[in-house]
Amino acid sequence: MSPFRDPETAIGDLTAQTASAALVAAADVALALDAAGVIVDVAHNGLELARDGVAAWIGKPWIETVATDSRRKVEEMLAAVGGEAIPPPRQINHLTPKGGELPVSYVVVPVREGRFLALGREMRSFAALQHRLVEAQHATEREYARLRDAEMRYRLLFQMASEALLIVDAATRRIAEANPAAERVVGGGKRLVGRTFPYGFATDDAPDLERLAARARATGKAEAISVRLIDGTQLEVSAALFRQEASAFLLVRLGGALSGAGASEDVRAAAAILESAPEGYVATDAAGVIRHVNTAFLNLAQLATEEQALGESLDRFLGRPGVDMTVLISTLRESGSVRAFATSMRGEFGSVVDVEICAARTAEGERQLYGFLIRNVENRNGARREGGLPRSVEQLTELVGRVPLRDLVRETTDVIERLCIEAALELTGDNRASAAEMLGLSRQSLYVKLRRYGLGDLDGGEE
Repeated sequence: MSPFRDPETAIGDLTAQTASAALVAAADVALALDAAGVIVDVAHNGLELARDGVAAWIGKPWIETVATDSRRKVEEMLAAVGGEAIPPPRQINHLTPKGGELPVSYVVVPVREGRFLALGREMRSFAALQHRLVEAQHATEREYARLRDAEMRYRLLFQMASEALLIVDAATRRIAEANPAAERVVGGGKRLVGRTFPYGFATDDAPDLERLAARARATGKAEAISVRLIDGTQLEVSAALFRQEASAFLLVRLGGALSGAGASEDVRAAAAILESAPEGYVATDAAGVIRHVNTAFLNLAQLATEEQALGESLDRFLGRPGVDMTVLISTLRESGSVRAFATSMRGEFGSVVDVEICAARTAEGERQLYGFLIRNVENRNGARREGGLPRSVEQLTELVGRVPLRDLVRETTDVIERLCIEAALELTGDNRASAAEMLGLSRQSLYVKLRRYGLGDLDGGEE
């Protein structure tokens, strides 16, 4: 605050009435205080202040008319009066008869010995503005949180989608975003963001894709066209236009990946049949790494999307890790097919079901591919188990109480060992090398046990 440089020349001798009128015009409320801080008189310039009961403050200590959080401010302002400089304004909150608060910004000045004036400017409108500002900030934060959550959900869906998706800047044709499926299909695992669309497609089909993008920009949507990638894989590509702020983007969908330049409708129909088959279907490479699965397999494996299975070894989901897949691949390499291979399948969350696997070997170009059909036989095996125990086990149960437990356990062990060897030989088509690997035995140990139980044609030599 900067006062007049020469008050006597500027305003001269003012009468008390003139000074009072000037104070009321300049301030919303003025309090006349004695040396003890008691309000001896009040002047105000508004009807609303009269309704707030300011006249009732007369005769009360100023500190008793304010809220608890303002009392220390009043004490500090009264203590600072009389110095060389006028203290800066402080906001004081008065209590009103209706239980509310009246915010006033005061400055205290001395007028004569033992008398002070507290000149105040009502801050109710400013407080309301502050309140609206805080509410607007809270609303902005809530909207930001909502948009952030929506973006997080979009990112998750975009990244987890099994369908290949590209987001292309409509003006520059630069790829702004690409999900993992698109990078695998188009880029061969390479990063696509920043490249120019149509990167990765056959040169002959580039004009068709440019016309597709032009139609989408003009009409908002372009129907699917059939094009080829550089490696000859055929795709169906469609596009749709959407806007984000002042920019336009194309959502490009890549679907129906079929190998070969002339993929026929029959091949498409066959792929659709495998996809909707009630039995699990898995295609793997020569190492047993999953390249394609259908919905039935995802249900057996307790997986939500195809992306969770792709790139994993089929051995991970079979009941005897390290054994079943080795036997299956070995048999496929030797004979080209496997029939009714009995095992179990383990789901992602711990479920185990009995299954029966049929498999075949094929070739796609220079790549060796294996196809597996996995049938759930849990109900059939359950009915078989309820039908009765094997004869040898029934005979053993009849010995309980007739022979010592030690002899009964030894006899039971022999029966179980023989049953396991017979089952392994049956599963491997009497291939003793594979049976030994399945049982975790050396071939020599297996031959000793075969002779002991009189199983197999030992004179026929090793298969």
